[in-house]
Amino acid sequence: MTKTRNLLSLIGWIALTAAFATLGGLGSATAPAFYSQLNQPAWAPPTWLFGPAWTVLYLMMAVAAWRVARAGRSAALLVYLVQLALNALWSWLFFGWHMGAAAFACIVVLWLLIAATIVLFGRIDPLAAALLLPYIAWVSFASALCFSIWQRNPGLL
Repeated sequence: MTKTRNLLSLIGWIALTAAFATLGGLGSATAPAFYSQLNQPAWAPPTWLFGPAWTVLYLMMAVAAWRVARAGRSAALLVYLVQLALNALWSWLFFGWHMGAAAFACIVVLWLLIAATIVLFGRIDPLAAALLLPYIAWVSFASALCFSIWQRNPGLL
């Protein structure tokens, strides 16, 4: 792959990942106001932390996908794309539609798909898999947070 095509491929994976992030972001447009109304555990992070954390994670995810795409492995990338779609769906379920049980079920399936993506990426490019480790760590934390908030707010979620 030429340097130009390589760079265009990287830009494409960043753009595709950002498109899914934007789709999820549309579902969480009212997230700060809604999130502040929720009864949260003491260990819940401040609202301002989510934007920077997700920006870094999405960039790392895109670079990981790009590294795998250079090897031409579509099955691993298909799982990556499905988990991206579930990631976006979670924002709509939790923030947009206030469906706590569905959001928790979604994030559990998302976690499983991220784990599968890590395994599949690891078979192709160990660094690509390693780039997803902060993502699964964050989603592990987010899963516990989602469950806790859902349980604490039966009237809102």
